[in-house]
Amino acid sequence: MANKNQFGLKGWTPERLSSLAGKTFLITGANAGAGFQASRILLSKGAKVVMLNRNPSKSEAAIAELNKEFGQSAQVSYITMDLAELASVRQAASEILDSVSQIDALICNAAIAQIAELQFTVDGFESQLGVNHYGHFLLAGLLFERIEQSKGRIVVVSSEGHKMGLRTIQFNDMNWQNNYHANKVYSHSKLAQMMFAYKLQDKIKQQGKQLEVYVCHPGASNTSLIRSSASLATRLSWKVMVKLGLAQSAEKGAYPEVMCATENTLKQRAYYGPTGLMNFGGPVGECELGEFVLDDEVASRLWTVSEQATSFKW
Repeated sequence: MANKNQFGLKGWTPERLSSLAGKTFLITGANAGAGFQASRILLSKGAKVVMLNRNPSKSEAAIAELNKEFGQSAQVSYITMDLAELASVRQAASEILDSVSQIDALICNAAIAQIAELQFTVDGFESQLGVNHYGHFLLAGLLFERIEQSKGRIVVVSSEGHKMGLRTIQFNDMNWQNNYHANKVYSHSKLAQMMFAYKLQDKIKQQGKQLEVYVCHPGASNTSLIRSSASLATRLSWKVMVKLGLAQSAEKGAYPEVMCATENTLKQRAYYGPTGLMNFGGPVGECELGEFVLDDEVASRLWTVSEQATSFKW
């Protein structure tokens, strides 16, 4: 079971943050939802934020909103990157390495979810696995040395959905062409992200690297994650959850990733997020980490498959 909340009854909140001046944070999917709110929190403490977003116009609108709140001197910018295209990820990483000399944390926040019908990325991957896992796997690998130079962190934002699928990786059909199911495939992608993170922890320890990796989830947060690409039933059930107050604000959904990017009292071999009813909301702290997530045989095979899929060897 999860440990008693180390941050007390209220759990972790941004009140624990001190000045972040001189720190640089990269956030994928930062122009809306929890990623945008994470940007707000970090900027409020004087940090520099580089957004990695797919849509330039939405990025510009988000930055305009942040400049309105924090002033034109706010250190926020964006680099265009589409996690659904490995070439775009490589191009963005090249731009980052050219322009960002210090990375204190890479927050792998962007995701797509509940895609009603089977779709493929430009590179031929099932879309949820391609965006949520393969795109971030490649990005983190390309930026690893720069992050390590700062003794920084990689924060993987997963989901409680990782528990709701097969609880393993479907290696015989990674694209789910024979048994596609929107919810199970989303779970598959989120489990893959977590297995990548914990396997990366092992590799860092084995090689004596100076970098930390943390895993969290946002709970049930009122963001735009459930989009028009989800089935009608999924969209309606989500609207009911929001109306019943079971979904917390996007700002509170950002707390776990900000905590994992900044807090100095965390364990790496852990899983953090809201700890209330069904982990939908409530105080942010340590959650239960299932043994199936730490299956090293599956994680090792996934690592090999991911290197082959992305044509990138760590």
